[in-house]
Amino acid sequence: MDLATLKAFKPSEYEEAAGGYRATAEMASTAKDAIDIRISAGVRNQLKGEAAEAALSALKGLSQNFHYAQTECGLVGTALNGFAFDMAVAKRKLEAVTEDAGADGCTVNPDGSVSYPEGKRPGDDKLTDGGTVTGRGEGSPTSDAVERQAVNLHPNPNYGRAVAYANRIADALNEATEADTKWAPKLSALKADDDLKVSDRDWADVQSDTGGVREAGKEYRDSLPEAPKNGSPQENASWWKGLSPEDRSAHLALNAAAVGALDGLPAETRDEANRTVLAQAKAQVQLELDKIPSEPTRYSPNPNGTYPAVIQNSSWSKWNERYGEQKARADSSMAGMQAIEDRFESTGENGLPPAYLLGFDTEKNGRAIVANGNPDTADHTAVYVPGTTSNLGGIGGDVERMTNLWRESEAMAGGKEVSTVTWLGYDAPQSVVKDAPFRHYADDGAPAFNKFMDGLNVANTTDSGGHHTAIGHSYGTTLIGSAARQGELNADDVVFAGSPGVQVGEASQMDVPKGHVWNEEAEADPVPDLGRFGHGGSQWHFGGGVAIIPSDELFGANQMATGTSEGHSEYWDPDTDSLRNQAAVVTGQYGKVKLEE
Repeated sequence: MDLATLKAFKPSEYEEAAGGYRATAEMASTAKDAIDIRISAGVRNQLKGEAAEAALSALKGLSQNFHYAQTECGLVGTALNGFAFDMAVAKRKLEAVTEDAGADGCTVNPDGSVSYPEGKRPGDDKLTDGGTVTGRGEGSPTSDAVERQAVNLHPNPNYGRAVAYANRIADALNEATEADTKWAPKLSALKADDDLKVSDRDWADVQSDTGGVREAGKEYRDSLPEAPKNGSPQENASWWKGLSPEDRSAHLALNAAAVGALDGLPAETRDEANRTVLAQAKAQVQLELDKIPSEPTRYSPNPNGTYPAVIQNSSWSKWNERYGEQKARADSSMAGMQAIEDRFESTGENGLPPAYLLGFDTEKNGRAIVANGNPDTADHTAVYVPGTTSNLGGIGGDVERMTNLWRESEAMAGGKEVSTVTWLGYDAPQSVVKDAPFRHYADDGAPAFNKFMDGLNVANTTDSGGHHTAIGHSYGTTLIGSAARQGELNADDVVFAGSPGVQVGEASQMDVPKGHVWNEEAEADPVPDLGRFGHGGSQWHFGGGVAIIPSDELFGANQMATGTSEGHSEYWDPDTDSLRNQAAVVTGQYGKVKLEE
C-alpha cells in the first residue's frame, strides 16, 4: 500500500459500514423472533391440518434464513471493525512519523521517501548537503548492521534521523498492506450460497468463517474489554452492561460459546449466543454422520442350518468396530439437539411460551439448559436438575417434564409470569451401579448450579427479584444438597423427588427458609431405599445406624403426596398430585399443597 492511499484511508467509513451490518443483523434477529414467537406460534395455536403444517415448514425455513443472515452479518460487521482497527493503527503510526519528521526539519514526500536538510557534525568546518532517503522497513540483522554503519559514517547527522523516519514510514505502510492482504480473503469468504436454503454446509462454513475472523482480528479482539476471569454473575452482568453495542456484537460474533455460558447475563443474550452454537454443532454432527457408511445388515440366517438360527455378519462387525461408537455418540448428540429444536418449534402450542437456551455444550455427555419462558421477567422460576443417566441425548424427556410443570404452574399463578428451567449443567453419573453411589459428580457440579441460581437473581428484572425454586430428581437431589452444603443456594424453596440422599442430615441445612424444603416419594420408587444404604451421599444417623434421606421424618422435610405408585419416573406426569403439589410450591401457593397423611 502506498502513502497516499494510507493517508486518505478513513477508518470511520468502514466502522459505519460495520454499523450497517450490525443493524441488519439486528433486523434479521427481530424478524426471526417475529416468525418464531408470534407468527409460527399463532399458527400452531389456532390452525390444524396439512396447510398449517406446510406453512409452519416454510416459516421454519424462513426463520433459519434470518438466523443465518443475523450470524453472518454479525461476522461481517466484526470483520470490518477489525480491518478498520488494523488500518487505523497503521495510519496513526504514519501520522505520528510525519509530525515527528516535520518537527525535526525533515520532509515526508508523496512516495514515502524522506528529505533531510544540510548539516554537519560537531567539530566539522563545513555543512554537508541534504538529500533524500527511502525506508526499507524491518530488515535482517546484517542489513541493520550495514545501515547503522552508514549512519555512523555519514557526515550529515540529519541523514540518520531521516533514515529512521523513512523506516518508520515503511513499517506503517507494510502494516497497512498486511492488514489489507489479511482481511481481504476473510471478508470475501463471508458470503452465502446463491440459494434460499441454509444447509448444514452453510452452518459449518459459519464456524470456519468465525475462526478466520478470530485469527485475523487478534489485535482487535485483544482490544475488546474481556469478560471477568471466573467472574461472579454480578461481575459478568456489570461487564456486559458496560460494553458498547459494537463490543457486544463482536463478542457475540467471535465468542458465542463463552457469552452463552456466562451466568448473570440476560436470558435473551445467552439464548442468542447458544442458538448459534447449537446451529453450528448440529451441522457439524450431521456432516459427520453423512460421512459414515450405511450400517450393513447385522444378522443373517445361519447357512449351516444349525443352532443358532442366525449369525452376525462379518461386514457388520467390521463396520461396528470402525464406526459403531462414533455413530452412537453422534446419534445421541443429534437426538438431543433435535429435541431442543422441537421445543423451540412448539412455542405457542396451547399457550406454551418461547424457549430460551441458556447453556449448551456437546463435550463429553453433553450439557444443555433450556427454559420455558424468560426467567429474567418471571415472578416464579423453577430450576430442575435431572439425575443418573441424564445426558444431551435424553434431554427431551427432561424438557417435557418442565413443560408439564410450566403448564400446571401457569394455571396456578394467577396471572403471574412463570419460567421452568431444565438444568443439565453438570456431568451426571451414567450408571446406577458404577457411578451413582459416589458423590463426586454432585460435588463437582454443585458450584456451577450455585452460580446459575445466583445468576437468575442477578438477571431478574421484577420488583421482587423473583421467587426461585430448586427441584431435584434422583441424583439431581444429591447435587442440590451438595450445592447447599458448599455455598449459597440462592433458592426460596427446594423440592426433592425420588431422592437417594442429599449430603446433609436435616432440612435446616438446605439454605432455604424454615419449612420450605419439600419431598416426594412414590410408593413403588426403589431409589429412596437405596439411599438408606448410603447411596448418593446420604447423611448417616449414627444413633439409629441408618442413613438419613429426605423421605425420613427425622430429616424434617414437608412430605408431599404424589398420587402415583408407578415408581421413579412419574413425578411430572399430568393430572397427578405430585405435579400439582410441585406447581403449588413453585408459585408460592403453599396452602394448596397436599401433604402425606
